[in-house]
Amino acid sequence: MLKSIEGSPLYPIVNPRSVVFFGASNRASAMGTSQLLSLKVLGYQGAVYPVHPKETTVQGLPAYRHIRDIPEIPDLAVIVLTAPLACEALEECAEAGMKSAIVISGGFREAGPEGAAMERRLVETAKTHGMRFLGPNCIGVANPHQQVNTTFLRYEGNPGFIGLASQSGSYVTQMFHYLSQFSLGFSAAFSVGNEANVDIVDCMEYLGACPHTRVIALYIEAIRRGREFVEVARSIVPHKPIVAYYAGGSEMGRRAGFSHTGAMAGPDRLYDGVFRQSGVLRAQSMTELFDFCMALGNLPPPAGRRVMIQTHSGGPGAAAADACGRAGLELPEVSRNAVEKLSPYIPPTGSTANPLDITYSRNVMDYFLKIPKVLLADDAIDIFLFYILMPSDMVRASFRDLGVPSEEVEEKSESFLNNLSSYVAHLREEYGKPLVGFTYRSFNERFVAGLLEQGIPVYAGPERAIRAIQALVRYHEIKSKIRN
Repeated sequence: MLKSIEGSPLYPIVNPRSVVFFGASNRASAMGTSQLLSLKVLGYQGAVYPVHPKETTVQGLPAYRHIRDIPEIPDLAVIVLTAPLACEALEECAEAGMKSAIVISGGFREAGPEGAAMERRLVETAKTHGMRFLGPNCIGVANPHQQVNTTFLRYEGNPGFIGLASQSGSYVTQMFHYLSQFSLGFSAAFSVGNEANVDIVDCMEYLGACPHTRVIALYIEAIRRGREFVEVARSIVPHKPIVAYYAGGSEMGRRAGFSHTGAMAGPDRLYDGVFRQSGVLRAQSMTELFDFCMALGNLPPPAGRRVMIQTHSGGPGAAAADACGRAGLELPEVSRNAVEKLSPYIPPTGSTANPLDITYSRNVMDYFLKIPKVLLADDAIDIFLFYILMPSDMVRASFRDLGVPSEEVEEKSESFLNNLSSYVAHLREEYGKPLVGFTYRSFNERFVAGLLEQGIPVYAGPERAIRAIQALVRYHEIKSKIRN
C-alpha cells in the first residue's frame, strides 16, 4: 500500500492544479464542452486551458491554438477527440513535458484491429515519455473534495467517503444523483475505460492511501492483473474495506463486457475465489454495492453477529428475523435485566422477545428515546436494527392539534424531527454499536433524511438492511483473519 498519496501516479490526474482541454468548444452539445463545464460548475480553482484550432475563446476562457502556446505546463490533459486526433494530442502533451492525461475518446481496442493499433500508439507514447493516462474510452474522474469533475454530468451532492474505480463510465456519473439521495458521495471516482495504462489496481492503490476514502467500491468486468489485484487488496483490507460488483460472470455478461471495453471476463467461480483470497466483499448488484458501502463507511465494528430487532409492527419484524436467519446472523434473547427495565414502556399486547414488537406505544417517543437505550446497553446485543415509521404529515398534524399556529407548523415539525434524528444518531457514539434502520416510507421523509445526513444507514426494507449488516460483520471477521 502507498505510504503517501502524493506518491501515486494518479495524484495529479485526480488532484490537478491546472487542466488543458482538447475537444471543448462553444458548441454546447459537444461532449468535450459538457466536460469542461462540469469542471467549471463544480467550482474548480485551478487554471483551465482550452485548446482549439479556430476559436480564440471557449466557454468564456482564453483558447490556445497549440499546447506550446499555453503559459505553463499543465498538470493534466483531458482529451475528447476522435481516436486518431487523440493520439496526436497525447503526443503533443508528452513532447511538451506533461506527465498526466485522461483520454476520453473511444474507437480504440473495443472497436477492432485498427482501433487496437491506435491504442498501442497511445501506450508507446506514454512509455517513451514517462507519462500516465486514464482510458481511453472512459469519461474521466471526479474528486469533489478538490472541486474536480471531468465527466459530462454535473456532480450532485456533497463530497463523501466512497472511493470508486469503475470499468463503466456510467456507473460513475449516474451514481452522482443516486448517492446524494442517501447523503452519500464520492471521495474520488475513476472511470478506467480500456485500462491501457492505468487500471483498477492502480486506482485501488490510490484510494487505499486517500485520507477521504473510508471504503473502496469496484465495478469490474475483468481483472487483467490478477496477482497484483490480490496483493494490493490484501494490503488495503486491514485498513479499509473493499467491495466489488463483478458483471462478467455469465456468457451474456462476458460478451457485453468485451464489446464495452474489450475486456476478457472469466467465470463466476474464478472471481469468487479471487475475491475471497484478497478479502474483497462481493456485491450482487450496483444497488447492493452502495448498500454495503453505506454501512461499512458509517458504522463502528460490531463485537459479534448478534442482532436486536426493534419494531412496532409484527410483519416487518418477522421479515427481518427471517432475513437474519438466512444471512447467518443471530437473534439473542433480551436479558432478564433488560426486560425488567423495558416493562414501563411495553404494553401488555407487546413482546419483549427478539424481534421486540411494541405493537403500539403508551408514549410514542419511548420507541426512539427510551427503548433503544435499554437494548443498546444489553451486553447480549452487538447490532441494533430498528423499523422506522415517523411520517412527517402525522407530526405536522400533531402540532396543529396542539394549537400551534399554521404558519409555524412546518418549521416546528422540521425542528422536532431534526432533533429526534440527532438524538437517535448520537446513540451510535454513546454505545459504540452499529445502528441500522429500515423503512417502507420515502427517503425524503424528514426523520429518515435526518438519520442519513448524520450517517445512520437506512434501507428500503429489512432484506437490504440485513445484507448490509452481514457485509459489515464479514468485513471485520476478514480483517481480523488477515491481520493474524
